[in-house]
Amino acid sequence: MTGSVQLKPLTNPGTDPSDPPRVPIYSLWTGTDGLSHIDTSELAGFGLRSIGGGADPQWLRPFPGQVKGVSFAVLPVGWVGEWHESPAQQWVVPLSGRWFIETQDGARVEMGPGDVHFGQDQGTKDQDGTTGHRSGQLGEEPCVQLLVQFEEPVAASTQHPFG
Repeated sequence: MTGSVQLKPLTNPGTDPSDPPRVPIYSLWTGTDGLSHIDTSELAGFGLRSIGGGADPQWLRPFPGQVKGVSFAVLPVGWVGEWHESPAQQWVVPLSGRWFIETQDGARVEMGPGDVHFGQDQGTKDQDGTTGHRSGQLGEEPCVQLLVQFEEPVAASTQHPFG
């Protein structure tokens, strides 16, 4: 794959209790070819539950796995993370600003607030001096991100790990 990958907007607003929403995400993964890929996918498995304290039910998606750490990152203007693999399976959610990911297959994604990314490009093979992905900050303001990393893999390394 080459070129830009775009998320589709949330098409199901979750107003029908029999029809759970599916949240669009970017999935960064290692293919059977040993190269990194990034594609669109969806996070399924939502159920109506109260968060507690008497709150009305809302759509919640519990997540398996032991969390290794929760971090906030600030990518300063001009920051570039040259070719590297994700250090662990992780969620990355930009809170402000914009950033990009480029993969070994030639795809590029640009993300900003509201985009959700699941990174799991461990074990890629070297291709012309590259492994994993390249990422960086975009625009005139830093990119602030929330990262949630897992101790052990919580999903198969596929394009649709949660579909």
